[in-house]
Amino acid sequence: MSEPLRILVVQNHYIGFGGDDVVVANESSLLSAKGHEVSLWSVHNKDLTTLRSQIHTALSLTYSRESKAQLSRHIAEFRPDVMHCHNLFPRITVSAYDAAAEAGIPVVQTFHDFRAVCCINGFLFRNGHTCELCVGGSSYWGAWHRCYRDSWIGSFITAHALDHHRRAGTLQRRVQRFIALSELSRRQFVTAGLPEERIIVKPNFMSDPGTPPACSRDGALFVGRLSPEKGLQTLMKAWDGIEFPLRILGGGPLLVSLSANQSRWISILGHKTQAEVGAAMRQAQFLIMPSECIEGFPMAIVEAFAHGLPVIASRLGGMADLIEDGVTGLHFTAGDRDDLATKVAWAITHPDRMTEMGSAARRVYEKRFSEDTNYHALLSIYRDAISARAKSGKFAGKATSGWH
Repeated sequence: MSEPLRILVVQNHYIGFGGDDVVVANESSLLSAKGHEVSLWSVHNKDLTTLRSQIHTALSLTYSRESKAQLSRHIAEFRPDVMHCHNLFPRITVSAYDAAAEAGIPVVQTFHDFRAVCCINGFLFRNGHTCELCVGGSSYWGAWHRCYRDSWIGSFITAHALDHHRRAGTLQRRVQRFIALSELSRRQFVTAGLPEERIIVKPNFMSDPGTPPACSRDGALFVGRLSPEKGLQTLMKAWDGIEFPLRILGGGPLLVSLSANQSRWISILGHKTQAEVGAAMRQAQFLIMPSECIEGFPMAIVEAFAHGLPVIASRLGGMADLIEDGVTGLHFTAGDRDDLATKVAWAITHPDRMTEMGSAARRVYEKRFSEDTNYHALLSIYRDAISARAKSGKFAGKATSGWH
């Protein structure tokens, strides 16, 4: 058995517990259970409570000297073998890479979204449609279209940060291994200029909730952030005339407007704990993911598969890659309310076929998204990164700081 590692996990939490936070918690718990020493160094956006702190974060978006100094001290105390970065936006920034480089620590970076190539919003989504202008072109397209919260100033600042580090080749010089969550995501990062040989596809996972109970299921379920790119408006329109229970779980900017449109068949239930989401998945007949943005790797699909729940999803991005049409769920055309309504009607009238798809989804979970499969892949990536760092020497170029 190989020697256990000391692993430093770096994460910038958004407000609310998102999919990347679930992954951080799952991976950290798994690694600790396997005998490795894990330290989580994190900051939280909920601490941005004053205008002064928000302005400071905006002006430090290209490079945060404060984060680098704090992280450098933690590295000196913990002495990790490898640093695994997840979300660095907006408070940590790529300054984390310099802290590791100066200590001779290899870096692994997981891409949970597309912020490395679409720094404006990370969704490859604009004005209700997918958008890939910034992937192979200038990041300033995002500023021109005011993609960040419809703010020209905010969009320009985020575009500048992305453009600066693209020109400097910061990720190429500082990160030994990248983790993409799907082959589609990997292709996007290669198109954006990241080194193909260093991008490893490793799907997310979740702990096994146990064999799904053999009980009758009823109702459709949506789980996720209630925001425009998730296709909630299309879902609500598709449900017009469908007499079948739909439960919507999650919080976000559309919560109030969606709650105003509840009906006999549609229940808006707000944010729920992981345990409550799992219970809802064990009861539902199928999950619906109507996203209209290019999802890299929706954790809700892995959760659904683990619970033996088939998924009706947009034929788009990671959803199309993860769900085999007619085997583990159904595809429909993103943004097409009529196509979604047709697929939902078919699912309602073919419960036995949906049960078969749910069983197939569970088998896929056991083969691809289980703890053991993920653990061995993750450990291999860490050891590759350590080896690559050792070959390249302790330091890898000058600091990457931008505005200072």
